[in-house]
Amino acid sequence: MAIQQSIDNALEKTIGQHGIGADTLSAALARAGGALDWLRARHADGGLPLLRLPEKQDDLAVIRDAARRLARDATDVVMLGTGGSSLGGQTLAQLAGYAVPGVGALSAPPRLHFIDNLDPLSFETLLAKLPLKTTRFVSISKSGGTAETLMQTIAALSALKQAGVEAREAMLGITEPAKSGKRNGLRDLLGHHQVPMHEHDPGVGGRFSALTNVGLLPAAILGLDIGAIRRGAGAALAPVLANRKVADVPAALGAALAVALAESKSKTMSVVMAYSDRLERFTRWYVQLWAESLGKNGKGTTPVAALGPVDQHSQVQLYLGGPRDKLFTVVSVAGAGLGPRIDMELAKLAGEPELGGKTIGDLASAEARATTETLANNGCPVRTIHIARLDEASLGELLMHFMLETIIAAHLLGVDAFDQPAVEEGKVLAKKYLASA
Repeated sequence: MAIQQSIDNALEKTIGQHGIGADTLSAALARAGGALDWLRARHADGGLPLLRLPEKQDDLAVIRDAARRLARDATDVVMLGTGGSSLGGQTLAQLAGYAVPGVGALSAPPRLHFIDNLDPLSFETLLAKLPLKTTRFVSISKSGGTAETLMQTIAALSALKQAGVEAREAMLGITEPAKSGKRNGLRDLLGHHQVPMHEHDPGVGGRFSALTNVGLLPAAILGLDIGAIRRGAGAALAPVLANRKVADVPAALGAALAVALAESKSKTMSVVMAYSDRLERFTRWYVQLWAESLGKNGKGTTPVAALGPVDQHSQVQLYLGGPRDKLFTVVSVAGAGLGPRIDMELAKLAGEPELGGKTIGDLASAEARATTETLANNGCPVRTIHIARLDEASLGELLMHFMLETIIAAHLLGVDAFDQPAVEEGKVLAKKYLASA
C-alpha cells in the first residue's frame, strides 16, 4: 500500500487520558466487523457500485476520448457543479497543479476552472473574461435538478450564443440516465441544444463519485493517469475483500478510532491537516464526505480542514490551548530533499544558520513531524497518514480509504451514509424563497 497509517499517538497508553483505551478500541473494532461483512456482501452482489469501480475498465476509454475532445484547441475548460459534483474532481486536478494555494494554476493548458460556489459577481466576471470561442463547459448534476448548476449552465448557454458558439461543440453534460416519469432538468436543457451527454452512475452518490467520470474527466483533461487512480483505490479496498482481521484493515481501524473517541472521550471534532499544497482540496473533499454522510439523528463528528505548515500559525494555538474535543489526522508526504536548497551564507545572514544547506522540503517534513509530536506530547490524540509518493495511485488509495472509513463509521453510528435529508430540506426552501423574490 502506498499510504501508511499509524494510530500510536492516539492511544491512551501513549498520550494519557485523552487517548483511546485498548478495551474501548477493541470493542469498536469488533463492531466494525459487521460493516466489513456488509461491504464484502455488497461487492459480491453489486449492491454498492462504488466498490466495483477499482476493477472497472470499460468506461476509461470513453472518459479519455471526452477529455481529448474538450481539451482540443481549448484555452479553458469550465466545470459547472457543486459539492460532490466538483470537490472530487478538484482533488484529483490539484495533483496536476490545479489551484495550488497561494500560487494559482501550475498545470499545463487548458486552464481548468471549477465553478462550485454560486456567486453572481464571480461567475459574471469569469464569463466576461473567458475567450468563449476557445472555452469548453462541463455541467455536472447527478439528479439534473441542482438549481445552482442549472443557473450556471443557462448563463453559459446564453454567453455562448451571444459569442456565436454552438453549444453542442462547446459543452458536455453528466447526469443520471433518463427515468420514466422523472424530470431531469439538465438532460432536457442540454438535450434541446444537442449537447453530448455522459451518464452519471445512478448507484454512486455525488460525494462518493470521485472515482467515476465526475472526478476522472477533469483528471484526464489535465493528463493524469486515470487507470492508476482506479488501481490505487483498489489497494485500499483489497484488505476488506481479502477478509483481513478488522484491526488490519486501515479504513476500519480509522473509523473505529474516530467513533470510539467520540463516544468515550467526547472527541466530537475531526481535524485533517495535510502537509502538501496538492492535498488542500482533498481536505475540503473530506469535510463534505464526513459531514454529509455522518451528521444525522444527533450523531456524527464535525470535520475541520487544515493545511500545514500554514495552519500551524493560525490554528495550533487553539488545538493545544483550547477545548480537548478533537481527533487529529496529520497527512504527510515524503518531501525531504525536495525544493530549493538554502544558501549557507544567506542563512547565516538571516540569523538562522541551521537552515543552510537544507531544502524547503526538509523543513516542511520536519514541521509535519513536529506538529504531530507536539500535539501528542500535550495529550491530543493524533493519527498519522504518510504518503511515500503523491501520485495518481496513492491519491486514489487515499480517496477510497476515506470513503470506506466513512461508510464504516456510519455503520458504527447507526446512520445511513448515503442520504442527506437536511440538505434536501434546504433545497426545497431555497426554491420557495426564489419564487417569491
